[in-house]
Amino acid sequence: MEKRDALSKILAVAGAVLVWLPILAPFAFAGMRLARSGSFMFDYLMPAELFPAALLGGCLLLWAAWRARSRRGLIGWSLGLAVLFLFGSQALAVVTGLASGAVEPAGWPWALVLTVFAGFWVALLTLAVGGILLARGLPANRAAASGQK
Repeated sequence: MEKRDALSKILAVAGAVLVWLPILAPFAFAGMRLARSGSFMFDYLMPAELFPAALLGGCLLLWAAWRARSRRGLIGWSLGLAVLFLFGSQALAVVTGLASGAVEPAGWPWALVLTVFAGFWVALLTLAVGGILLARGLPANRAAASGQK
């Protein structure tokens, strides 16, 4: 039982770190750029580019949630919605012609794609917060689970 608790904690912490990486990376790089050149440039598409790390982290969180029987709904739904919104925004960009450059990034097609992509950001943030809540709720070892010191 002790190994199972420790493994769940390791999965949750590693998953949370991997999910937070694509969220925090654009802020870190924007801060470095601001400090170096004085210009603020924020790449809001970076979480999509780093999504494989978030997907791996989400799968680890889902595994930990199933093992711990805790926060399965929050983590499962937010991971599923993140995948759906990411691929949905990409599909909408292709269908509307934004991806190929046939349509200028303006008007309702641009607003629609950005709205769906904002849903991806929200789902990814929800997954990241769910990972922290899961990791904090899991005991580090058996003594902590039983309240002993």
